[in-house]
Amino acid sequence: MESKIAKAIQMSYSPVAVVFTNDKPEGALEFSEGSRGCVAALLNSAAKGKTAVISRKTFGCPGGGAGVGFGNTYENFPGGIEYFLSIGNKEFCQSEIGKNIVKNMPMLEHGEGFQKDPETAKKFFDSLPLTDIPFEYVVYKPLEKLSAGETPEIVVLLVNPDQLSALTVLANYSRGTFDNVITRFGAGCQQTGIMAYKECLSDSPKAIIGLTDISVRKIFAKDILSFTMPYKMFLEMEGDVEGSFLQKEEWLHVLERNR
Repeated sequence: MESKIAKAIQMSYSPVAVVFTNDKPEGALEFSEGSRGCVAALLNSAAKGKTAVISRKTFGCPGGGAGVGFGNTYENFPGGIEYFLSIGNKEFCQSEIGKNIVKNMPMLEHGEGFQKDPETAKKFFDSLPLTDIPFEYVVYKPLEKLSAGETPEIVVLLVNPDQLSALTVLANYSRGTFDNVITRFGAGCQQTGIMAYKECLSDSPKAIIGLTDISVRKIFAKDILSFTMPYKMFLEMEGDVEGSFLQKEEWLHVLERNR
């Protein structure tokens, strides 16, 4: 599928289709079972033309498993996820089990500092739209590589500030409201995964600006953020391209500086 949006805003990256399936694609990028990795890196690879797959045994880290929709994969997080997100768990790290784990996860001791304290982090965690999708695999692939009859749940666009501006305008173009694009605090994989999937269940879904997760910023170019939406919203926006501001002088002037 060739995207009218991608062409109109001159995207450097392919739109990424997020597909839920029970069929594992052959030759796709995938983490080894038991190895650590960030699913945001797989998203970045898909935007550059590769196909990547995530399974219930190859999601790379607990955050990745929960982020793509494999339920609460934080249940056995060492030292407690609420401590990791905030001030760390020095007591756990001094235990016999903790001493071995902290060697590979030094952040366990001092925490990420993304939440003020464990109590606040626990409230945040409890508010997450964790879900267990009824599928074995989540596939990231360039939109143009979708097979006949293959329908994604979500579409992710990696864009610069000018392109993000255009997408924000387009998302509000035909709805008569002003709040059709939102930002949510969370991991990069949650912003492009379960948070967007929650919007799939809405009669009037919203797009989510993401990759504001500090821990994944180094994976992407410094001027890139994500714009994620349910597939049905993507099709709605695709249908609004013709005749819109994207074909008019103001936007074309903005495009000139990106050439």
